[in-house]
Amino acid sequence: MQAGIDVVLAVERNKYAAAAYQANHPRTKMLVTDVSDLSSKDIRQVPRGVNGTVVFGGPPCQGFSYSNTRTRTTNNRLNWLYKEFLRVIDAWQPNCFVFENVRGIMNFAKGAMLKTILTDFGSLGFKLTYSVLNALDFGVPQDRSRFFLVGSRDGINAELPTPSGLSPPTVDDAIQDLPILENGAGISTLPYGATPPSGYAKQLRGTLCECTGHLVTNSSSTIVQRYGAVPPGGNWQDIPDDLMLNYADRTRCHTGIYHRLEGGRPSKVIGNFRKNMLIHPHFNRGLSVREAARLQSFPDTYQFSGSIGFQQQQVGNAVPPKLARAVLAQVVNAAGGSQGV
Repeated sequence: MQAGIDVVLAVERNKYAAAAYQANHPRTKMLVTDVSDLSSKDIRQVPRGVNGTVVFGGPPCQGFSYSNTRTRTTNNRLNWLYKEFLRVIDAWQPNCFVFENVRGIMNFAKGAMLKTILTDFGSLGFKLTYSVLNALDFGVPQDRSRFFLVGSRDGINAELPTPSGLSPPTVDDAIQDLPILENGAGISTLPYGATPPSGYAKQLRGTLCECTGHLVTNSSSTIVQRYGAVPPGGNWQDIPDDLMLNYADRTRCHTGIYHRLEGGRPSKVIGNFRKNMLIHPHFNRGLSVREAARLQSFPDTYQFSGSIGFQQQQVGNAVPPKLARAVLAQVVNAAGGSQGV
């Protein structure tokens, strides 16, 4: 929408994510269902744009992720759900599409999966371009790389954006004006704690005097002790053995576990930040929902839905809006204005 697209239909199976999207985008028709349950007839009935149409989305990516060592195989049925995305495109016949996934999709099955995907989309008559883009290069204070595949036809020549060349905001640039919170903070709506420390924070804050999302996981005293042992930029390796006795083999932890962010640098990936025990740069607690949303580049007006766990999931699963906007703006510019689903 920030890129100028009128989103007429959204499909989301998770009822909490669907509720959040509907609350923030009331003009969009939301179908709370699995996309595989939509018939081709249903898809063809979606209104089409005057200047062009675009389908955008991200099929499940867990099966392609480098962090998934257990089911990162071609036997994982989730790895084949891109076929549903393909079916939607074949039924609706848009001018353009944007397909998003983790960067691990490029070398999955030694590149055979990507080759199959490109062949399938190309068979529908699309000119294809793809690349891995890092959110850092598009004004997001987070080192997050994602794979994007853009297809265009009917005289449209959509390309992927090029990096801005500007230094990204830091964690402190993004969150320093938010209220000071304790471990387990449970009041969602609070006034700001300071003036915006940067143009980035000012942009996301807008004219608000208060915002929602100031919820923090209530970590146990043992976990808080572990937080206290980790310096900025450190991780689980900095935690003394006597505080990690419940780990059968602590050496199997990946580097993102118990990582403390550095205020003067961009963030690491905001994924499942509760499960990963991502630590605030200055306090011995996890990130609030709003702090994580700031690091993802969500405006402070954006509302999340459900319990704190569902809200954390909604933030962590999202493509950073600033990165998504950069990609979709290229499509809009190529098409001369688009309507999307």
